[in-house]
Amino acid sequence: MLELILRFALRNPLRHKLRSVLTLTGIVVAILAFGLLGTIVSAWYAGANAASDKRLVTRNSISLTFSMPLAYADRIRAIEGVTDLSWENWFGGVYKEPSNFFPQFAIEPESFFRMVPEFRVKPDEMQAFLRDRRGVIAGRKLANRFGWKLGDVIPIKGTIFAGDYEFVLRGIYDGARASTDEGQFFLRWDYLNERIKQLFPGSENQVGIFLIGIADGRDAAAVSQRVDAHFRNSLAETLTETEKAFQLSFVAMTGTIVKAIQIVSYVIICIIMAVMANTMAMAARERSSEYATLKALGFRPWVVGALVYAESLALALIAGGLGIALTGPAARAVGSKLDNIFPVFGVAPETIRLQWAAALVIGLVAALIPARQAMRVKIIEGLRQAG
Repeated sequence: MLELILRFALRNPLRHKLRSVLTLTGIVVAILAFGLLGTIVSAWYAGANAASDKRLVTRNSISLTFSMPLAYADRIRAIEGVTDLSWENWFGGVYKEPSNFFPQFAIEPESFFRMVPEFRVKPDEMQAFLRDRRGVIAGRKLANRFGWKLGDVIPIKGTIFAGDYEFVLRGIYDGARASTDEGQFFLRWDYLNERIKQLFPGSENQVGIFLIGIADGRDAAAVSQRVDAHFRNSLAETLTETEKAFQLSFVAMTGTIVKAIQIVSYVIICIIMAVMANTMAMAARERSSEYATLKALGFRPWVVGALVYAESLALALIAGGLGIALTGPAARAVGSKLDNIFPVFGVAPETIRLQWAAALVIGLVAALIPARQAMRVKIIEGLRQAG
């Protein structure tokens, strides 16, 4: 019986080739679009998902645009639960053209890469970076994007910290995982601090954020409270949160856009589901005499309904498989155009599972009414149509 149902499921779509091809194409496009939109949403959350639960971020409680004194560093190190500490400033310069955007941070060179082991730098390149105050380290993806090589001089025009800067590429980091952002650019905080002292006397020794290391992620809330309590009522009160919460605060700024993308992706599935349901309804009406004949031969109504479901599922899953197969190449093509916005743009396993689930739902829901109608076909009326 199962073999019979499977045979009909694979043969029946070929009886009306044009209609089946158009429906299959529509499902392929819908599943592909669903996957790409899901990948965009995943890319939006990539930074938060890659965050470590053993790192905290301390910033000025008013806003990120307000800094904190470097003197806070020694006081934070003395707080119970703090195991390591680093700091950084957003640099925000322009490389040749404003369209060449990429994240740029002035970091404390030794402690930063010790605390962020997912950024892997070769030992000799790290030593070269530590020896050269104008040295920088860039991600592999960023270096490939602009064709940079070790020793290249990289001119950047400061925006926040005005002036013309010439940095020397001393190292290229690789990500420990595929989800690691390889599109960032790190210069030395001490070098920037010297330039600030020359250009803006009195504005030096300021920090954008402190990166705090803790031994156990379960202590994050307690350590955060201790840090913020320590600087309460100071000139620059602090807000300390997990690295993931810090990253999610940026996502929240564009939360409406993310929700809109998610809604559009599900609307696409609903539309193609309606198209598929219409296709199956037309096919069921055309075969009412065949269903009546099967019943006359002694087949139970559920067998007739199973034939409709099997055909719908076969068409939906085949199309879904094609759409999923195309999602990877399409995501790479789209990601190469958006690498300045989404440095991590890959199809997540969760997205593929949702695509398969969407294809399955399309097949099941589209066959629901046609299968019910096929099961209710009366033998006499169906045979009369055949005659």
